[in-house]
Amino acid sequence: MIPLSSPNIGEKEIEYVNNVLKSRHLALGPYLQKFEKTFKIFIDSKYAIAVNSGTSALHLLLRAIGFQRGDELITSSFTFISSANIAVFEGGKPLFIDIDPFDYNIDIKKLDNYIKNKDIQKVKAFVGVDIFGQPIDWDFVEKTLKNTKIKIIEDSCEAIGSEYNGKKIGKYGVGGTFAFYPNKQITTGEGGMIVTDNEEVYELTKSMSNQGRSLNSEWLEHERLGYNYRLDEMSAAMGVAQMERIEWILNERSKKADYYNKLFKENKNIVIPKINYFTTRMSWFVYVLRLDLDWVSKIIKLPQWVKNFDLPNTLKNENVEEWDGILTSIKKILNTLIERLNEKGVQCKNYFSPVHLQPFYKKNWDYSLGDLPVTELISCLTIAIPFYTSINEKDQNTVYKMIVETMGEIENESKK
Repeated sequence: MIPLSSPNIGEKEIEYVNNVLKSRHLALGPYLQKFEKTFKIFIDSKYAIAVNSGTSALHLLLRAIGFQRGDELITSSFTFISSANIAVFEGGKPLFIDIDPFDYNIDIKKLDNYIKNKDIQKVKAFVGVDIFGQPIDWDFVEKTLKNTKIKIIEDSCEAIGSEYNGKKIGKYGVGGTFAFYPNKQITTGEGGMIVTDNEEVYELTKSMSNQGRSLNSEWLEHERLGYNYRLDEMSAAMGVAQMERIEWILNERSKKADYYNKLFKENKNIVIPKINYFTTRMSWFVYVLRLDLDWVSKIIKLPQWVKNFDLPNTLKNENVEEWDGILTSIKKILNTLIERLNEKGVQCKNYFSPVHLQPFYKKNWDYSLGDLPVTELISCLTIAIPFYTSINEKDQNTVYKMIVETMGEIENESKK
């Protein structure tokens, strides 16, 4: 099996973790401090707060801006569910903007239209997701939200090292977040990081991550409601070792992405990732392909408006039944491709499933199919293929060969 992802663990990671075990200082130790210091230097932020997950990082930033019950949060539905769940944690409501069909980030024109034409009195936060490592057009976002009371939080959990117009992302708005799950560019096992230039945000998030203790309080003195969101010392030690190799890791992943681009760029049945002109450095989290709709239409006849992405803002009433049938048919093709590739030893998965169509979102907020047509269509077309720092060209060639072969099989079977 060629795995979907694989963490890159070296001798330094093992050495540093063993140092922690030998020291018996397993929490709130020197490696945690060094990890935070190294990270803030890398991002060029004033502060960095290490926590136990990217979800925790997002949650703490949301609380730091005073988000509370009844408030609303705008984000993407084409993301990991944490980007929206943090609003639910606080009794708020997530609102979703549809995505651009080519870079898969929030469609900034639709965001602008929403801000100008909807009631945004209850909207307290905008969580901008740099999907798959691709930055949003942050200048446009800041311009759009400039004259509102909406606070910006940057969800860069998939994008450590990416640059927007020569500037490392993670510094827009009140702060940014990163995550270090084993499939990320660098890993601490589980873990996350908050970065900010705002001293008040730093003090609040640092305190809340440590059970509400202030920076100078005694161990059993708690100034505010907090959580045990701390990163343990062993994970921090791994993070220090990973950060010592961060440039090499990012460069290696870029080489692997370039090789996939070379393999797939002439294949008319596949759409490779689009990198925007303002992305001056792309940090590759995953490598996601999209099935070309002309190829899909060889198997199931698609209406021209679907093939051209000429989609309405929403699909309602009688149109939803047709839309459901189209998406179900496309998803069946995608699932067949994924299942067969896994059977052939090439691990693949669909990225992402729309958040607004998750069962408890539909139940609690009446979101339904047709609300975000572009998100719903893209989600039926995207497939993450094996991608990690140490993948070699031989395995990448195998992945390419198996995908082309399997898509050919599916197409030929449809003609019988």
